[in-house]
Amino acid sequence: MTESTPDRLQVPADWADVTPEWMTAALAEQHPDAVVGAVTLVVRDDGTNRRARFDLDYASGSGPGRVFLKAEGVHREVHARNGNLFNEPDLFASGVPLPVDHPHSYRVVIDRPGLDYVIVMEDVTLRGADPRDSTRPMTVDQVASGLRGLARLHSLYWGFTAATHPRLGWVQPWAPTEGFQAGLRRFTPIGLERGADHLPSEVTKYDGDQIVDLWVRDVATLGREPGTLLHADAHIGNTYVLPGDEVGFLDWQVVRRGRWVQDVGYFLVGSLTIADRQRAEADLLKEYLAALDVPAETRPSFEDAWTHYRASAAYGLAIWLSTLGTDGYQRREISLALAERYGAAYVDLDCELALADLERA
Repeated sequence: MTESTPDRLQVPADWADVTPEWMTAALAEQHPDAVVGAVTLVVRDDGTNRRARFDLDYASGSGPGRVFLKAEGVHREVHARNGNLFNEPDLFASGVPLPVDHPHSYRVVIDRPGLDYVIVMEDVTLRGADPRDSTRPMTVDQVASGLRGLARLHSLYWGFTAATHPRLGWVQPWAPTEGFQAGLRRFTPIGLERGADHLPSEVTKYDGDQIVDLWVRDVATLGREPGTLLHADAHIGNTYVLPGDEVGFLDWQVVRRGRWVQDVGYFLVGSLTIADRQRAEADLLKEYLAALDVPAETRPSFEDAWTHYRASAAYGLAIWLSTLGTDGYQRREISLALAERYGAAYVDLDCELALADLERA
């Protein structure tokens, strides 16, 4: 079903290769009576990944009126080096439940030798989803919804291993790999220079390598037990808000096994204005903990959770300074807003002291 071979569905080299016959085959497993009569390319975005929306008309049978396709883009070697290339297609192909709102997947095709894949999935905007980015922060209630969803995900996979969940045996534990560090060390100094006028002096006193060293220290704590299944890239740009303020999560390309806090801290800090985060973060962390359904002996206390949360600002700070230092990954204003939020949290929460406390524990 998921691997590309000569007698099976192929990854389209270009969106023009998505024909009615191709789409009929892509939908056949879930809509076996559907025969697509026409496909219309609505919009395409060939950036970090290749993305496109297609409207579908049916010669017979029925299926979704619009689908969203995601395939690998120009950064395939970078994603392969970081260990992220096939995570999202492998996750959706596994069929494991994800008890947080996310796009439904109709078909996954993977071309491992070609470092490519395509996922045919639901277009969540047809359910009224409102994709967000840092220029449109969430309300506190919306972030609370997202945290409850993450708690459901984390609870289901609390303590999981390859033995307990064989279909997820490929999921890597979080570790500060050299491959991941390489890009951070290259671009973080540029991001620091670009964002210097918007960052606190407690951040700009560091050079790029020192910022990445903080990231390394934080990620080194994420492999401690109990681990869980992490979205692992739960920044606001990978979210959407549904009518009724339920929050869903897109782009599962970085999925990892590790401590819950990486999702929680990254999502919470980046999704709120600085003032809203300062006002509500303790209550929001309690909201997440209350929603966590895990064995009592492994349930984090608020005090322990608060220390981990404070340390988590180091992760987002390095990621978004690095992204600010690149051209083409994200718009400058998006990266700058997130670098500002994680920089402020780094200072407010005394992140470096929290890292030291975790390292001594």
